[in-house]
Amino acid sequence: MKPEQIAFLNTLGQPVARCTSDQVAIALNCQPHDVPVLVNAGLLKPLGKPIANSTKYYSTEEILGYAKDRKWLNKMTAVIGQHWRNKNQKIRDSKTAAKSTAAITDITPMREAS
Repeated sequence: MKPEQIAFLNTLGQPVARCTSDQVAIALNCQPHDVPVLVNAGLLKPLGKPIANSTKYYSTEEILGYAKDRKWLNKMTAVIGQHWRNKNQKIRDSKTAAKSTAAITDITPMREAS
């Protein structure tokens, strides 16, 4: 948004009607990569029916309401925390599986050539 557009909205005393994922993240004090997690959990809903790879817009009024709702913020925090716990566990599990596969390969005796 251009500075003169922001100045015009400020003179009206009204925030922008819709905001992007980056702006949502700033308003909710989370990371931009957490916004899709919140959408998948059903805590946020983009405006319209955007296609998968398009820019998603959200209602600024709705987002500001969420930012004041302690119960909603508690859910948001729990969903984001659970997402990262699950993601980190998958990484740990894959590293453990790779190590155990390597260990099995090291133990297997080699056949003698005839």
